[in-house]
Amino acid sequence: MYSQQDIDDAIAAGALSPDAAVALRSHVERQRTTPAVDEEHFRLITGFNDIFVSIAAAILLFAVGWIGQSIGEAIGFTLDFNGPSPLASAAVAATAWGLAEFFTARRRMALPSILLLLAFAGGVLATSGFLLMLGAVEVLGPDPFDNADERTATAVFGVIGAVAAAITVTATWFHWRRFRVPITIAAGAAAAAAVAVGLLVAAIGPVDGIDRIVLGFVLALGIGVFLFAMRWDSSDPGRVTRRSDVAFWLHLLAAPMIVHPVFTLLGLNDGSASIGEGLAVIALYVALGLTALAIDRRALLVSALAYVLFALNRLFETVGAVELNVAFTALVIGSALLLLSAFWHQARAAIVTRLPAALSGKLPTLGERLTPRPAA
Repeated sequence: MYSQQDIDDAIAAGALSPDAAVALRSHVERQRTTPAVDEEHFRLITGFNDIFVSIAAAILLFAVGWIGQSIGEAIGFTLDFNGPSPLASAAVAATAWGLAEFFTARRRMALPSILLLLAFAGGVLATSGFLLMLGAVEVLGPDPFDNADERTATAVFGVIGAVAAAITVTATWFHWRRFRVPITIAAGAAAAAAVAVGLLVAAIGPVDGIDRIVLGFVLALGIGVFLFAMRWDSSDPGRVTRRSDVAFWLHLLAAPMIVHPVFTLLGLNDGSASIGEGLAVIALYVALGLTALAIDRRALLVSALAYVLFALNRLFETVGAVELNVAFTALVIGSALLLLSAFWHQARAAIVTRLPAALSGKLPTLGERLTPRPAA
């Protein structure tokens, strides 16, 4: 099995000409009877060895984390008594980078690369946060979050989160420069969003309605991540380079950042949605579906699926179908999504062809002949 990235690497190494690569992609596209651009490919598993290595790496990372925690407890370098130690997360981050030097840089394995990137970013974030908390204890005394007034505690907590996330942004940038794993950009964007949220919390403090303020802010950040993803997508409308994979992970990050705040602010998460709110949720899901079709990304539909299932379930309960409400909900949504999947390309064509040329020209192609593109 050969991935899009393998073909790009072959072009870069001179083993395959750009014209030959286009001919190969076109042939596969014709064999599948569906335009390759609409398949939304991304590299995850190239073989069972990816799963094998990922399991082994997870076991090793767990072991070094445990050892780091034990050393930290032995020398008293922990938060509180027997609390987490920065040595544990630092050991995980360092080990993840070391393993990536072989399995990512040399073997170019997809799933282990994703796992190691997440372990590295999480390890850097945790190490930074724990060290900053230890610093806060030294400056403000024991239990700074409990002994300080609520305003000060919130500010300290927000600043620590923002600084730790900023360090993580820097670390993921270096990781991207070294390994070019597509999910790295999304991890860095998530850390950057965390910086903004931390600074917001530190600035406004424990005011009434802070949860709604934060949700609205996360929604704005999600829209920003979505636009950032579209920038990557528009640079590769044929989806034949690594840029498309980067955009995929950014869309996967943006979708819950947009969907969760919207549905939470509508009151759907409190379990007391009215018929009007349920209909609003369904209308919003239809709008998300049209957007997903236009940009050729299914992440928006998947992220909002739980909310629309709940809304439909509530509507069926209201009209009296209590015993079969779950079955009816699953029947309607499952059938609709399968039909959409079966006629995805036709539905996309009906939408994209009606958009202004200036906008449709930046969207993924509708299956026209692929043109040679340099590997990104």
